[in-house]
Amino acid sequence: MKDEIRRGRSVVYSLNVHLVFVTKYRRGVITDRVRGHLKAILTDVCLKIGAELREFDGEDDHVHLLVNYPPKLAISRLVNSLKLVSARLLRKRNLPEVRQKLWGNHFWTPATMPEAAEGPTSPPSCAISKPSEPRLRTAGADPA
Repeated sequence: MKDEIRRGRSVVYSLNVHLVFVTKYRRGVITDRVRGHLKAILTDVCLKIGAELREFDGEDDHVHLLVNYPPKLAISRLVNSLKLVSARLLRKRNLPEVRQKLWGNHFWTPATMPEAAEGPTSPPSCAISKPSEPRLRTAGADPA
């Protein structure tokens, strides 16, 4: 994964968050087939809201996501969109491994663990351009 600097109209950023989503009651419903569906769904949702799913992995009862997101997007909205859409679309596919172990409209627990992913502590020198000469004027100086 390369650390990519993203640019907006008035902002330069690289915001990454590590998310852990756990299935309801920690039931082991995430098989390889469900994991494939989840990755496709979560990638699509991220693209629609302006984020990028950089990494995706997990086990039978939880998944890990590394998401690069824009500063205008709140993490709570990101998590809400990802959980809501993925649960709804997985239920709609009516997969037997999900239907047997989970009931109702639930798939994820309400809890989430967002963690700021490590990044540079200061912006790179190429990201912010500096003026070539100072713009300070002294009082009484000619504006030549």
